[in-house]
Amino acid sequence: MDSNLRLNQIATLWSLVRQAHDEPGEAGLAARHALLERYAGAIRRYLLGAVRQADAAEDLAQEFAYRFLHGDLRKADRERGRFRDFVKGVLFHLVADYHKRKYRDAGSLSPGVEPAADCSVAAEREEAFRVSWRDDLLARTWTALEGHEKAQGQPYYTVLRFRADHPDLGSAQMAEQLSAMLGKPVNAAGVRKTLERARDRFADLLLEEIAQALEEPSRERLEEELSELELLEHCRAALDRRQGA
Repeated sequence: MDSNLRLNQIATLWSLVRQAHDEPGEAGLAARHALLERYAGAIRRYLLGAVRQADAAEDLAQEFAYRFLHGDLRKADRERGRFRDFVKGVLFHLVADYHKRKYRDAGSLSPGVEPAADCSVAAEREEAFRVSWRDDLLARTWTALEGHEKAQGQPYYTVLRFRADHPDLGSAQMAEQLSAMLGKPVNAAGVRKTLERARDRFADLLLEEIAQALEEPSRERLEEELSELELLEHCRAALDRRQGA
């Protein structure tokens, strides 16, 4: 199998997980590389925030990659939970082991004594992972929107990205600057219409990213996932469009 395997070539993320676990040789390795590439951004975001040192975070990311590529993925079972819960569990263990080594190397931890893991620390850890996962999900959606623009010629990425970078500009000011960027005249009404369509397309792509990671992407499951990631309000119309389709 091509080492450049992509999730959109396969039915769902769990199809890719099963292939990564079950297929021997190069096929399984290619699937594991594809999974690792897909979530590398979220992994590095979380690790950097957890250890606050770029070199240490990179070392841990490499350790995660080694374990992932050489492991058998038996714990990544859709019956036991979402794939991101599997990723989270591995990352939490890596970070906990890192802090234990750090405390022991500094001589501040007596034998048999573990670093404090109270409820507030656990909650902060969960929140940090959730934010890292959501930020990477949004980043992948921006990339997908950019790809859509290149393929279809509709300037949805350019206009929506410009709005995100210049939230205080009015439609007329946006039209003036976008006309120069796009190399063609754009008026305020056109900007507003393109923004509306761009937001809809972004929400559709975001929803598709999430749906691919669910074995059964029912509306209930999608709403649950969106709610946990605090993205539900942005995707209600997209849910309606998906259900209608």
